[in-house]
Amino acid sequence: MFGLGWMEIGALIVIALLVFGPDKLPQVASQAGETLRNLRRMATNAREDLRAGLPPEFSNFDPADLNPRNFVRKHLLDDVENDWNGKPRELEPATAPHTAVAEPVDELGYGELPPYDSEAT
Repeated sequence: MFGLGWMEIGALIVIALLVFGPDKLPQVASQAGETLRNLRRMATNAREDLRAGLPPEFSNFDPADLNPRNFVRKHLLDDVENDWNGKPRELEPATAPHTAVAEPVDELGYGELPPYDSEAT
């Protein structure tokens, strides 16, 4: 819940008991719950109003895509995550056939050093 462990939740409950006391704590928790329900309702209504006001071209619009983290994950990292999860990638067809021809490899003799290009390193 919100990235909190049991120790943090327990510490928050103890602090809430010390600050509000055992008599007012149920009332404060009730008010906090009502506030969260109202915020969720307002967010849902705003999302529905936004979708209703958009033209049909944007029927698949998701407001969560406006978050940069979700945008990057959806558009840039999908291929990487699919590769890691073992799902097959859809490959786009090549526009031009691959015409590169491999150069013949000269075999090295015993004790012979391979060619070295000092500018390549």
